[in-house]
Amino acid sequence: MPSVTLTHTTFYRYRTAVSLGPHRLMLRPRETRDLSLTSFDLEISPEARIDWSHDVAGNAIATAQFDAMAESLSIRSVAQVDLRAPIWPVFPIAAYAASYPFPYTVDDRTDLGNLVMPQYADEAGRLPHWVEAFVMGRPTDTLSLLKDISNGVTAQIFYQSRETEGTQGPLETLDRGWGSCRDFAVLFAEALRTLGFGARIVSGYLFNPSGDELGSADAGSTHAWVEVFVPGAGWISFDPTNRSVGSTNLIPVAVARRIEQVAPVSGSFHGISADVLAMEVRVDVRDSCPVSGSSWRPR
Repeated sequence: MPSVTLTHTTFYRYRTAVSLGPHRLMLRPRETRDLSLTSFDLEISPEARIDWSHDVAGNAIATAQFDAMAESLSIRSVAQVDLRAPIWPVFPIAAYAASYPFPYTVDDRTDLGNLVMPQYADEAGRLPHWVEAFVMGRPTDTLSLLKDISNGVTAQIFYQSRETEGTQGPLETLDRGWGSCRDFAVLFAEALRTLGFGARIVSGYLFNPSGDELGSADAGSTHAWVEVFVPGAGWISFDPTNRSVGSTNLIPVAVARRIEQVAPVSGSFHGISADVLAMEVRVDVRDSCPVSGSSWRPR
């Protein structure tokens, strides 16, 4: 059972002392049957008042409020987690959902709500046409279909790390033929929703001790993937960037309908954009015993 230490540091430097508005922090890993959170520390400079809450999806939210003006802002979280997800998971899918298409129960369909509804405009129906090529028949094996679509994203879209903020829409990713892990996740989730599946975006970290996974620097980094709701099995993790199924080496922090809802750090200050001299993010994901590297990258 790997024990992993996550260090996530966000640093801002301003041209002059500014008044900081509230900052919303999504940095605390979600505890699941495959992950135990053994410790979590949050350090913020300048000093801030921290209020904790949970949003509608059950994500842990820390809201930082500042009194003093500051020329810089540093937000650093350190978490230690124990991972126990099996490498070859078996999913106890309910018999009625083993073949697609299947109906969600009334309660499941109600609770899933907009998670089964496409989120991006597509008047020409291009995305349903694209994903239909993966449906071998009706009925067809549900899990095989989900794997085929996930693998199809990777087969048809070239992975390219992108350091700029923002995420491409699914049609933009198809048109460009390349994207980052978050673009892969958005395309996969939106494609599934056109078929009636409940899907949500996951933001977190990828633990990559072998160094051979896409979307990772050194032993790991921030990452995005998708969870799909399948009756009986519940939420199943799919990482289209690495063609993987299940939670092995995935450390979730937040889940949401849209990827914009799971930004690790978001906030404001009173001033103009030119007042920001620097913004840097440092993410270090490492085995708690061996020593591995880290990397700096802009956000």
